[in-house]
Amino acid sequence: MQIITLTTDFGARDWFVGVMKGVILGINPRAEVLDLTHEIAPGDIRGGAFALSVACRFFPKGTLHVAVVDPGVGSDRPALAVRTADYGFVGPDNGVLSFALQGQKIRAIHRLENTQFFLKPVSRTFHGRDIFAPVAGHLSRGVPIHRFGPRQKELIRLKWPQSRTASGGRIEGEVVYLDRFGNAITNVENASLKPTVLYEVFAGRRRLCPVGAFYGSVRRGAAVAVPGSTGFLEIAVNGSSAACELGLAVGSKVSVTPV
Repeated sequence: MQIITLTTDFGARDWFVGVMKGVILGINPRAEVLDLTHEIAPGDIRGGAFALSVACRFFPKGTLHVAVVDPGVGSDRPALAVRTADYGFVGPDNGVLSFALQGQKIRAIHRLENTQFFLKPVSRTFHGRDIFAPVAGHLSRGVPIHRFGPRQKELIRLKWPQSRTASGGRIEGEVVYLDRFGNAITNVENASLKPTVLYEVFAGRRRLCPVGAFYGSVRRGAAVAVPGSTGFLEIAVNGSSAACELGLAVGSKVSVTPV
């Protein structure tokens, strides 16, 4: 049995995700197909890359992760299958796999060019159904990765915005993801905060909130930054949306300053 996860920007309104599952199960009825998320904002490659990267390592070794956030569908952008020491990955070569592959030992990268393993005809608008799902199904049945197409040395990698430590111990970063609660996840690593130091978060000269231990450490309606489950500091409003209440968006610059 093979676990296959799906990460897409397809949402749940239409038939896209269900059809992908049907294609996979038609090829390998014993596969266990799990939804990682289908609520990535349409075409948000970096959002999809972040979601996949913070989630993929919690699955058993051997899991196959399929990510389809593909605004270039139908173009000549390559499609890839990647094998690492622990997992398999399938998706377009547009950077959506790149954050998840950071720090992993890559064994092989192959372009998906062997049409023997595609549905026919291949549409120009739904490679999730016609290329990525069938390839995932065949990989889960044990078809060797090299049979899907020629080897490739590298893949497109999105640039991760590194936080930096400035004078006085101030950490400068930015918002990299907004979750459905409106929490603004930053690129400031939890591990960069000293447990014996008190911190405050600023956007420019505007003080946003203190750093606390958990969401409820401040009164309802107040803002607080907490070390998040992703390994990064996230800015929240207790009982509301930090994105709405504080005007935060992906790319908003923030700084974390010792008190």
